[in-house]
Amino acid sequence: MEDEVLANAGVDVFEEVFKLIFTKLYDELFCYRGDYPHIRFRNTNTASQLKANLQALFDEADAKWEGVFAPGEKLKLTPDHLAVCVGSLEEYKLFNSDLDIVDEAFEYLVNKSAKGEKGQYFTPRWVIDLCVKMLNPREEETLIDTACGSAGFTMHAIFHVWDAIRRDEGRPGSDLFTMEKKGRRYEKYVQEKVFGIDFDERSVRVARCLNLIAGDGQTNVLHLNTLDYRKWDETVKEKAWQDTYFEGWKKLRRQLADKKGADYRAFGFDVLLANPPFAGDIKQTDMLSSYELAHKVAKDGGQGKLESAVGRDLLFIERNLDFLKPGGRMAVVLPQGRFNNASEERVRRWIAERCRLLAVVGLHPNTFKPHTGTKTSVLFVQKWNDDPAAGPPCPRLDDYPIFFATQRLASKDNSGEKLVARRADGGFARDAHGHWVVQHDFFSVELDDGTHTAPGIAEAFAEFAKKEKLGFF
Repeated sequence: MEDEVLANAGVDVFEEVFKLIFTKLYDELFCYRGDYPHIRFRNTNTASQLKANLQALFDEADAKWEGVFAPGEKLKLTPDHLAVCVGSLEEYKLFNSDLDIVDEAFEYLVNKSAKGEKGQYFTPRWVIDLCVKMLNPREEETLIDTACGSAGFTMHAIFHVWDAIRRDEGRPGSDLFTMEKKGRRYEKYVQEKVFGIDFDERSVRVARCLNLIAGDGQTNVLHLNTLDYRKWDETVKEKAWQDTYFEGWKKLRRQLADKKGADYRAFGFDVLLANPPFAGDIKQTDMLSSYELAHKVAKDGGQGKLESAVGRDLLFIERNLDFLKPGGRMAVVLPQGRFNNASEERVRRWIAERCRLLAVVGLHPNTFKPHTGTKTSVLFVQKWNDDPAAGPPCPRLDDYPIFFATQRLASKDNSGEKLVARRADGGFARDAHGHWVVQHDFFSVELDDGTHTAPGIAEAFAEFAKKEKLGFF
């Protein structure tokens, strides 16, 4: 599409392709559910008639799933360009079990240079699934991603909980990103327990699109700057912002630790999953002043002078812990240097004073290629809590075991291309839904022939968690 049309169409590629994907998802869903007898996202009649039909379909989708596009938004492609784009898309079904097709389209579309400058990359789905399996979120627990991007963590957490609901109800397994109407328990979880925040407006719209589908028209994904929470009051007063985000904002406020307070620092979430942007330092003193980790340590051990610049990921560590209730747990992707540079000892000590270190999992250096070769690890922690009334118990200990693991099987080659796992007979592996299985040693995957790949890090952690009597397993 880009080669044939979009490079010469004089339009914003992201905006116009996103509109088409959004419209096609809507069309597939409501045709399947019986609202219409046939798919309408197709090349029919003349190019001008096609444009009129597509605009009507987009308007319908925009009215059903509000808050993704500005009011009155129109398709900007010419009728002829639109005919080529629709022709490229119409033969493919976008709804599939693991979101990979839609996700890769969005990763390609969201301006790569803009993402890279902010150190903000899409987290591979197998890493997301590892984090979800190890934190094991449950139906009754609230969950947030404070740098949600295109909703990878929230969507896969939703799938994890939906799967638990399905088993609880004794239903057979099925694809999860599918067109069947979900039951009330499934929708209620998405509408009341799952939240996302991001400062990149395009990513927020992608995330809202996917969460709106999962929550049947409701979502709590908000366009806010997670780190600069002192300015939230200014943001939420804007009428255009309220028109889109007000319902989700009301629900987020209910998660405040101090329900009456106007300070948006402390919340009471059970689970937090995030891959915050690494690159770039924060230098605004008004933003830095409220963070402990932005201050030097004084000679007496107290809070010293403000640093002139602080890594964005460091502020996210502190901010994320503010979002958790006592006993709440977190998985966060961080650059490897935070774990083993001698100069970062203060950061590690600061975290250990506030949390039980559950696990550290080292990711393969190719994980975020082709965008960056930065070596990363995932930190898993649970906030100390000696008061069972305040949240899940996590009594303070001076000495305790920590689970460490390293990814041995690369999931991508040096150029960033995915590597497909092999079956026992040497053939390429597909999962039970017919999708290629990316090679990794994170967790076992059921294959299309009824066999499973070998158990991995997630299964080993589950055993560790049970042995340690961690309350979430």
